[in-house]
Amino acid sequence: MTIDEMRRTLQSRLKTSRFAHSIGVADTAVKLAKRFNVDVDKAYIAGLLHDCAREFENDELPAEAIKRGIEIGEVEHSMPLLLHSYIGAKMAAEIYGVDDTEIAQAIWRHTVGSRNMTKLDKIIYFADMIEPHRDYPGVDKLRQLAQSAELDEMVLTGLSESIIFVVQKNSLVHPDTVAARNDLLMRN
Repeated sequence: MTIDEMRRTLQSRLKTSRFAHSIGVADTAVKLAKRFNVDVDKAYIAGLLHDCAREFENDELPAEAIKRGIEIGEVEHSMPLLLHSYIGAKMAAEIYGVDDTEIAQAIWRHTVGSRNMTKLDKIIYFADMIEPHRDYPGVDKLRQLAQSAELDEMVLTGLSESIIFVVQKNSLVHPDTVAARNDLLMRN
């Protein structure tokens, strides 16, 4: 499937606002990929398809995960929305014909992060946080970081802000997010 075909297919499957967000992430990912010397086509495709599983409602996600052999952890059981990233990684191949483990991994990790994130993983994670349609307190600070900070500093700040946000909501912090943050701190 060409990128244009992927875009058209995705547009037909997502709500208008989710599709606009996906285009925003793809475009932002390309800018970051250029800055950090990462394959721009992989960044665009991973950004475009990162939320492809958001075509499903939250209550449909567990069944979609089970259908694809995805293990549902305790946190995902309590917060099924998190499953969309894992399902999306599988759907990128199933529906969009993307046979690339780096792209699949970046989609898989875009929501909660992970230890040993690649540059592409970090770019998709961060692009999802700062794309132009995002509007939340602190997003401008993160967008400024994208202009001048090193990639690890950007992602570390993003992970920290994400943890603070979910703690303030009295919500669960995914262990992979904590592991991703700790991993970056130990490497730097």
